[in-house]
Amino acid sequence: MRRAFRVVALALVLGGCAVPSWMPLIGKPKGPPPPAPVAGKPLSPDMPMPGDVRVRPPEHEEGVSDRVVAVVNNDAITLSELQESIVAYRAENRQGRGAGLSDDELAKQFLPKLINNRLQLQEADREKITVEDQEVSEELLERIKIYNTKTLEEFEKLIQEQGITMEAIKKRVREGLRVQKVVRRKVALRVSVTDTEIVQYVEENRQKLETGLSYHARHILVVPDGDNDAAWEGARIKGDMLREQILAGGDFVAVAQQNSKDASAKDGGDLGTLKRGELAQDIETEILRLEPGQISRPYRSSLGYHVFRLESKDSLEGDGLVRVKQQIREILFRQKYEARLEAWLKEIKQRAIIEVRM
Repeated sequence: MRRAFRVVALALVLGGCAVPSWMPLIGKPKGPPPPAPVAGKPLSPDMPMPGDVRVRPPEHEEGVSDRVVAVVNNDAITLSELQESIVAYRAENRQGRGAGLSDDELAKQFLPKLINNRLQLQEADREKITVEDQEVSEELLERIKIYNTKTLEEFEKLIQEQGITMEAIKKRVREGLRVQKVVRRKVALRVSVTDTEIVQYVEENRQKLETGLSYHARHILVVPDGDNDAAWEGARIKGDMLREQILAGGDFVAVAQQNSKDASAKDGGDLGTLKRGELAQDIETEILRLEPGQISRPYRSSLGYHVFRLESKDSLEGDGLVRVKQQIREILFRQKYEARLEAWLKEIKQRAIIEVRM
């Protein structure tokens, strides 16, 4: 979850405290009054306005080990905060993506995230969102699992070796939880998915949804003794006899183990759970026209004659539709959530004055 920074209102710039241009000072004014400032425009080119993102070269002072790398409204982000985020990221993703990037490359990625994080924290301040110590403790227990440590003492020792203090970790955890809460209030709770939207999605994407459905089947393969017509006919007759044996009460698994010439014979002809499109189209069509528990007539392929039994299959009807609808609800919620989050972040950025000093 992205993090955010404090937004401070520009009261002195945008209103309230400035002396009105029409008010007389001492004596009478000489000449016509100066023109009134245009609403929404700065009084000078150097005056920042909401929505500005300004880039300034970094300021280096001798003897100063830390410096400001960005200002979000009146809230500064320091180089040490940026470096701490990079160290924590490296500790948590030692083998993951980004492990081979330099600190400068990670800094370019992380500074925008820190700016977003500070903006969201400022929104949390506005909403008076707080986090209890118990919530921080519970989240720390989850962090311990990530670092593969058994106790809090082991965890603290490990992070200290990475140059991170426990207080810094607790601060990061508390801020992360506050961001989660403000995003939930401002974004997640304002997103909903209706049944009408789900039905419309099913109809518009039925073919794609069916491709993702799975089924489970078994088969018996009867291989002809030769390449002539008589051999193939003999294989068909044997397949039909095995089918009749099963329909009369025989166990499909046992019959497959004793008679099938496929490698799956030892597993009772089990083909496993398959996704649509995994088998040849003609064989898949033959299997899927069956109802669960139904046995096919011998079906000829290039290998021989198959006797199929469909164990189960997902569908866009009945219980299958119920399961698919829940998945679709989650898909649509995620799409709406991400769009709402992006719009909200854009909105709070437009109200902010951001200065980057890197």
